[in-house]
Amino acid sequence: MGKWSSCGFEFDTRPEKFGELRSSNDILEDGQALRHRMKEDGYLLLRRILARDIVIEARHELVEKLDSIGDIDHSYPLIDAILNSESDSEPMSATGFAKKLGAGKAVRYLVHQGEMIEFYRKFLGKEVRPLDFVWVRTTRVGSSAGCHYDWVYMGRGSELLHTSWTPIGDVPKIEGSLAILEGSHKFDELINTYGSIDVDDERTTKKYKGQYTPNPVEVQEKFGGKWLTTDFKAGDLLLFTMHTMHCSLDNKSPENRIRLSVDTRYQPADEPVDERWVGQNPIAHGGQSKRNGG
Repeated sequence: MGKWSSCGFEFDTRPEKFGELRSSNDILEDGQALRHRMKEDGYLLLRRILARDIVIEARHELVEKLDSIGDIDHSYPLIDAILNSESDSEPMSATGFAKKLGAGKAVRYLVHQGEMIEFYRKFLGKEVRPLDFVWVRTTRVGSSAGCHYDWVYMGRGSELLHTSWTPIGDVPKIEGSLAILEGSHKFDELINTYGSIDVDDERTTKKYKGQYTPNPVEVQEKFGGKWLTTDFKAGDLLLFTMHTMHCSLDNKSPENRIRLSVDTRYQPADEPVDERWVGQNPIAHGGQSKRNGG
């Protein structure tokens, strides 16, 4: 097979090394069962639990803003999010223009109200506190995210912080779907080394700079596990722990479609929160978040 890759590195797609995420819709109404499965698998895939029309509304909002900076090809319907090949805007980081994308009313409604919050109340079994910062990903063809744990970017608060990865529209594998390394939330050696750093603390980032490796096979060869992914539809939700290794497949869209997705985080409201990602204008990474003389 050999056609799936991340950061240009091909996955080992033998059945014992690469497969499909399993849905947890069968236990959707049972909070205790959901918590048990998260402990067991390190992730939950939930099909069609977010209202599709609200997801599509968020997509409209994002593509209109991308169009305002010249990123969208007008030969196609705006909603298709086809990249304008003559766009001179740089691929964006989550803390640049994407920060403005994440402040949009429709995106905020999707991730901070309604079904998302209701689900987390059930899953956590208590009142929920979302991080205020919303990470919007506008992944172009040829781009992807390398293998990493989220803890290294947001590990100053609750250990029960969880990530939601929400496709804003359909995201098939060929357009850069997310992949989870099965069992990686139990890789104690990796969690105690790379998985314990803080990217904004110079004392801990000497060896690592955020991502663990761009090569999905490297981490697999060292620690084991099986890469799992799927074709996502609008309304699907994938959530996982701060120590679940993940990456994204390279976007190889034949139509040159921008992959749109949102990362958001949720924790029990009564636990400490990472100061970098809360408030009206979160400080995020950078000067104010540095430790040890940054």
